[in-house]
Amino acid sequence: MDLNKLEQKISSIVETANHDEFIYELLLAYDLPRSSITRLKKGDYNQSKNANELIWKKNLFFKVEEKQDLHLVIDEANNNNEILKHHPRFLIVTDFERLLAVDTKTSDSLDIALTELSENYAFFLPWAGMEKTQIQNLNLADIKAAEKLAQLYDIIIQENHIESDQERHGLNIFLSRLLFCFFAEDTGIFEKGQFTNAIASHTQEDGSDLQDYLITLFNILNVKTRDKQPKHLKDFPYVNGGLFAVEYPAPRLNTKARKIIIDSGSLDWKEINPDIFGSMLQAVVHSDQRSNMGMHYTSVVNIMKVIEPLFLNDLREQLEKAQGSENKLKKVLSRLYNLRLFDPACGSGNFLIIAYKELCRLEIEVFQALQEIAPLNWSLAKSGLKLTQFYGIELDDFAHETAKLSLWLAEHQMNLAFKEVFGSAKPTLPLQDGGNIVCGNATRLDWEKVCPKEQGTEIYIMGNPPYVWSNDQSTEQKLDMKNILGDIKSYKYLDYICCWFRLSSNYTTDTNIKYAFVSTNSITQGQQVSIFWPNIYSMKQKPFFAHQSFKWGNNAKHNAGVTCVIIGICSESDINKKLLYSNDNVRTVKNINAYLLPNKDVFINKRNTQISQLPKMTYGNKAVDGGNLFLTPKEKNDITTSSSKSHLFIKRVVGATEFLYSKERWCLWIKDAELAYANSIPLIEERINQTKLSRLKSKDKGAQLLAARPHQFRDTNTSLNHTLLIPSASSERRTHLPIGMLDNTYIVTNRAHVIYDGDIFVFSILSSRMHLVWTHGTAGRLESRINYSSSICYNNFPFPDISEAQKLMLEDHVFNVLDEREKHSEKTMAELYDPDKMPDGLRQAHHEMDLAVERCYRKKPFTSDEERLEYLFKLYEEMIEAEKKGIKVKT
Repeated sequence: MDLNKLEQKISSIVETANHDEFIYELLLAYDLPRSSITRLKKGDYNQSKNANELIWKKNLFFKVEEKQDLHLVIDEANNNNEILKHHPRFLIVTDFERLLAVDTKTSDSLDIALTELSENYAFFLPWAGMEKTQIQNLNLADIKAAEKLAQLYDIIIQENHIESDQERHGLNIFLSRLLFCFFAEDTGIFEKGQFTNAIASHTQEDGSDLQDYLITLFNILNVKTRDKQPKHLKDFPYVNGGLFAVEYPAPRLNTKARKIIIDSGSLDWKEINPDIFGSMLQAVVHSDQRSNMGMHYTSVVNIMKVIEPLFLNDLREQLEKAQGSENKLKKVLSRLYNLRLFDPACGSGNFLIIAYKELCRLEIEVFQALQEIAPLNWSLAKSGLKLTQFYGIELDDFAHETAKLSLWLAEHQMNLAFKEVFGSAKPTLPLQDGGNIVCGNATRLDWEKVCPKEQGTEIYIMGNPPYVWSNDQSTEQKLDMKNILGDIKSYKYLDYICCWFRLSSNYTTDTNIKYAFVSTNSITQGQQVSIFWPNIYSMKQKPFFAHQSFKWGNNAKHNAGVTCVIIGICSESDINKKLLYSNDNVRTVKNINAYLLPNKDVFINKRNTQISQLPKMTYGNKAVDGGNLFLTPKEKNDITTSSSKSHLFIKRVVGATEFLYSKERWCLWIKDAELAYANSIPLIEERINQTKLSRLKSKDKGAQLLAARPHQFRDTNTSLNHTLLIPSASSERRTHLPIGMLDNTYIVTNRAHVIYDGDIFVFSILSSRMHLVWTHGTAGRLESRINYSSSICYNNFPFPDISEAQKLMLEDHVFNVLDEREKHSEKTMAELYDPDKMPDGLRQAHHEMDLAVERCYRKKPFTSDEERLEYLFKLYEEMIEAEKKGIKVKT
């Protein structure tokens, strides 16, 4: 939603003040469905029978009241069960002089003159899908400013036909300069309104001379001495600092562009947050991101999860210990001024900006403490922090320019904060050197040239580099992977972010430099762990803090967020490590392994046998048939209709999809001795011949050999009695893996894992919370779904030897679960195991089975999944050691 247009619409509605149409026009302004509003207007959706009153279920109660006190009317509505039973989000009453409203969800209220409605448009934004929590996090000033810039950007592109990288870079510089001027005239760098008023007063309305005017002005901002220029230009202060140092041509601008620039100047730019605004500006030049403009920035809370344990907590602790000692406080200052912070995938600079602000706040605290101890020595506090202490690399040119600009804006804001505390601050103008932000591909640059390792400096690397799963990498990214990780066997299975970990470890080897990145949790799960992390360990580097899996969400509507971890790496040491959990609990531990657990360093590799002597698990049957041996329900009926004996050669086939979603699918299943009979049925014979042709045409030699038996799948495994089925992929949301128990009439495809004729009690183990937790910790991922692996998840799963009595007890629980499923046979397995829809009886049966499985490990109940996983890893370590020695582990 374009908030500028919304504000304009509401202002227009109030100005016209059409009493009959007011509420309908207001609803339309928030993009509620026109067809629904039409039906509301007709009375179809109006639940109220009273005149001058509307009740639209879940949306609003609206009443025009010209006689009574509006406050009494809205209080009465807020306590009227006949109104509230329709759950209206907003209660609104008005006499068209004043407007009162209540948000029934948050209990917020509004009491304004009707003419002030456009200024309070944010109150009703939940109609447009933006909840109050989102609004509070975002700062609407940032959104409105970014939307204005997006409009201007589109006009410039259209008017100037910008195509080349050089032209686009020039445009990026131009926009950065505009933004600085808007910010400057609202924050005391320029005179109030100086930039906007100059354009409004000294350029033509059609914008024909605005290009030349801005070129002249931007050149003047880089000149100290002004002689021949008009007074309104000479009055601008000298800026410099690199922002206006290089001459770039301004684009051609028209009437619309001039109006947008002037309108943009009317916004309150002092409310802009550089850390948020910078991210939103990326949506200006990437139009595909505009639908969620302002929703994808990295929140301060999440950034703090990285920078606090990386360096900020240590600085705060040092400051706390330095209280009362002038020398110790001076050492804190010295340390602050020798810090170097480096984000090698900095985007628009969020991490650097937040880090800069936090260091500035810390510096203010140091000066305050010094003034308390020695007021005469420290009567004049002067900040020594410089933007040149901040380094970054960014591939996108506009984000790179925005990062530099945002750091300048943040510096001015912190100068004002410094001045508010101490009465004076270093001047913002002329701009000093900005942050050392380089535009380029971080995987192909020499980091030591970007951020030199100078003696006496303390360097921290941080950020949120691009993740990009192996299947989603571009050709360029695959080449980056080869260049950086090509010496690691099976590197192609790794996520793109591994490049940043490897480069950081190369940069920090044999130093005290530390780094921390946000990453998808996939690099701490599945085969990626054993492929990648031994390489980092070989450099004698290990995690010194880690934040276990949590949702790194943003504020986009319906966004589930990405499941992430934060990993801090440094050279090996005996220092205690900090392990942070998803509930924000912090635990001090002696070691953090590559799975982000406080266990010993182990790497779970693929293995062919089960470590706990459980039955063998394998894939289902692969066909290699070109689709000819599979049948849809219609194709199956066509064959059975053509021959009464054909049902002998047709079986129900099940893979992960068929099992989870009750999809009906069939296949031809023909034994060698039955081939002649099967070929006597024309429709079956045709499919067998087509399978043979498909295999002969294949480039795979194995498939070609299979042409000798075209009536069969490549694999022909079946059970004598029953088959346990495990889907190869499963939703990460499920509280239990949905396990199948099939009779011997089913054929299982290679899209599922199977145990043929295994002991029934094994079902309880596969379905257990213990096994799910282990799977979450060790399995790879298909996007965010669990990618189950028998060679990693199952064959490595530690389970103790149990008695026959325990096995029988577990079997009873298995049948209880199966009985509960039968009570809901109309539901698919996906529906039964949806955590929001799981039937209570089935949930309880699984809970009781979980307890029974866990009692096989120990008598004391587990209190959390973290405790379960740590226990399993410890048992796994013991089993591996015992296996090496040829003995069994006692539990």
